[in-house]
Amino acid sequence: MPLAVYILGLSVFALGTSEFMLSGLLPPIADDMNVTIPQAGLLISAFAIGMVVGAPLLAVATLRLPRRTTLIALISVFGLGQVAGALAPTYEVLFASRVVSALACAGFWAVGAAVAIAMVPVNQRARAMAVMIGGLSIANVLGVPMGAFLGEHLGWRSAFWAVGVASAVALVGVVTRIPYIPLPEKKPQLRQELAIYRDRQVWLAIVITALAAGGVFCAFSYLAPLLTDVAGLDSGWVPWILGLFGVGALIGTTIGGRVADAHLFGVLLSGITASTVFLAALALFASSQVAVVALAFLLGLSAFFTAPALNARMFNVAGAAPTLAGATTTAAFNLGNTSGPWLGGTVIDADFGFASTAWAGAAMTVLALAAVAVSLRLQRGGGRVSRSRLIARSAAAGTGSASGVDRAVPAPGAGATGPETPADCVRSQGA
Repeated sequence: MPLAVYILGLSVFALGTSEFMLSGLLPPIADDMNVTIPQAGLLISAFAIGMVVGAPLLAVATLRLPRRTTLIALISVFGLGQVAGALAPTYEVLFASRVVSALACAGFWAVGAAVAIAMVPVNQRARAMAVMIGGLSIANVLGVPMGAFLGEHLGWRSAFWAVGVASAVALVGVVTRIPYIPLPEKKPQLRQELAIYRDRQVWLAIVITALAAGGVFCAFSYLAPLLTDVAGLDSGWVPWILGLFGVGALIGTTIGGRVADAHLFGVLLSGITASTVFLAALALFASSQVAVVALAFLLGLSAFFTAPALNARMFNVAGAAPTLAGATTTAAFNLGNTSGPWLGGTVIDADFGFASTAWAGAAMTVLALAAVAVSLRLQRGGGRVSRSRLIARSAAAGTGSASGVDRAVPAPGAGATGPETPADCVRSQGA
C-alpha cells in the first residue's frame, strides 16, 4: 500500500475530527459566544449544509482539474477554516468558518478517494479505501474525544487549533508524497447521469439515508449536555463516552460491511430498527448513568452497521451515475446531519429537555423504516427496470463492456467508495 494512501487517511482523520468534534464542545461554545446550546448546535448543521452543497458541486467542478493540485488547495482551505474558527470573535464568523471548512472537506473526500483508488491495483482498491475510511473511524474513536478533552481543559478554541495543526501536517504529506495522477481520458456525461433523479428508488434511497442518519445525530449532537445535565455525569466523562460511541461505530462498520453485500435490506431493516429501539431507551433512561453509557456505544454500533448498506443501495439504484452516485449519498447523509441537530434544537427550545432529542430522533428513524418498506415493496413488485439501470445497461452495451461506464467518484464523509460494483463499495466499508 503506497505511503500516499496513508497520508490521505491522515487527512481524513483531520476532516472527520473537525466534522464531529462539536458534539463534545457545545456547552463551552454556547457560554463563550453567549448563545443557547441549540444555537451552538446549528454549527453542526452548518458543516453538514456545506457538505450537502459541496459534495455534488465539487465532484463536478474538479473533474478536469489536476488531482494533486486540487488536494493541496482543498486541504489548505480546510486548515485556514480551522484557524478562522479558533480566532472567531463572534458566533457569525464561527458559523461562516464551519461552512467554508465543510465545502473544502467535501471536495477533498471526493478527490482524495479517487486518487487513492488510482494509485493501487484493482485488487487493492478495498484496502486503499479502508485506510481512508479508517481515518474517519479513528477520528470518532480518538479525535472527537481528544477535542472534548482539550475543550474541557484548555478551552474550545484549542480543539480548532489542534485540527489546524493536523491539517498542516496533512498538507505537508500531500505536497511531498502524493504523485501526479493523470486525468481519465473518458469524461463523464453529466446530462446522462442527471437522468437518475427521475427514478423514485433513487429518491427513496436519499430519504432513507437522510432520516436514518438524522435520527441518530439528532440525539448524538446534544449528547454532551444530556450526559452532564440529565444523567449527572461529570464533564470529564464526556470525551470517554464520545470515544465509546466511536468504538461502536468502528465495530458496526466492520460487521455491516461484511454482511450487507448478501443481505442489504436485512441490514437496513435490522440496523434502523435497532437505532430506533436504542434512541427510545435513551429517552426513557436518560437519567441512568449506566444506561446512557451503554446506549452511547450501542447507538454508534447500530448507526454505522447500517451505513455500508445505505451506501451500497445508492450505487445499486444509481448505477448510471458514477460521478453523482457517491456525491448524492454524501449529500443525503449530511441532509440528515443538518436536519437532525436542527430538530433536536427545536425540541430543546420548546422546553422538552435534552432527553427529548432521543424521542425526536426515534421519530425520524421510524420514518426511515417506512421508507425502507416502500422501497422493498417496489423492488419486489416491480417487473419494471428502473430508468437509471436501463441507461446503465445501454451505456455498457454501447462500449462493449461494463468498463465503458466511468467509476464512481467516492462519497465524502459517508464512506462511499469508488469500486466498480456495489459489492466492492460495501466490502471497502467493512475492510
